[in-house]
Amino acid sequence: MNHMVQTVFSPVNSSQPPNYELLKEEQEVAVLGAPHNLAPPMSTVIHIRSETSVPDHVVWSLFNTLFMNPCCLGFIAFAYSVKSRDRKMVGDLTGAQAYASTAKCLNIWALILGILMTILLIVIPVLIYQAHR
Repeated sequence: MNHMVQTVFSPVNSSQPPNYELLKEEQEVAVLGAPHNLAPPMSTVIHIRSETSVPDHVVWSLFNTLFMNPCCLGFIAFAYSVKSRDRKMVGDLTGAQAYASTAKCLNIWALILGILMTILLIVIPVLIYQAHR
């Protein structure tokens, strides 16, 4: 593109004129005014599919599987987590969310039961020991 540069000085403040430069196209718009188009402005809408993050809870399920796995809930949660990850890789986000929700519920129950079992395994022997003293 060939741009013709013109310097325009404001006559209002002649002691220190600002250094404005107008491109040829800008000068044409300033002289001719805005284009008078009677057609309505056209707009284009682009829908960008964002990657929604579906947590699959694999690490939490693995933790519950390895440490205090009451009623095999951690292992079952791990299986659902792997299914959720597989569905996410295929592109089935609805199926991935369903499996992830089930894995989350199983992980919560495994954690609660694991904490209760740990507390009972500490408290009951202490109570038995105190009773036999």
